[in-house]
Amino acid sequence: MTKFDCDAVLGRVPSGLFILTAGSGERATGMLTSWVMQAGFEPPMVTVAVRLGRYVEEWLSRGEPFVLNMLGENHMEMIKHFGKGFEPDEPAFTGLNLKHCPRAVPILADCMGHLECEPVSHISSGDHRIFLAKVVRGALQSDTMPTVHIRKSGSNY
Repeated sequence: MTKFDCDAVLGRVPSGLFILTAGSGERATGMLTSWVMQAGFEPPMVTVAVRLGRYVEEWLSRGEPFVLNMLGENHMEMIKHFGKGFEPDEPAFTGLNLKHCPRAVPILADCMGHLECEPVSHISSGDHRIFLAKVVRGALQSDTMPTVHIRKSGSNY
């Protein structure tokens, strides 16, 4: 199989779209992420991949809690908003309706649902770090269909 063949197949592996929120207060931020998967039933666990070098990757590596906010079919504006990324000192939630989990991490109140997570371990995976996290709380906020993301190439977002 050539690299191109492999890229075409990897790109078509479906995934959901989520906004990962982390930090609290003035330090809180959010980022668009798609590599999320359920990884256990009891306790409930998920994995999420974050590109190496992103400041959020450092926070999760230290075990800081985060929230996965699931995007539904009607969340194109949120995809655009978070798709551009934010610098560490740049406000990420201007104009958005927020709640906060007990650990003060922002929850996007208008998303279809959220999972409050605590990292328990991680491994390096090439240019990403994969975090295994325990789901400690969550809620379904609307019963819409989740956004499914399929790429043309497995070598870039």
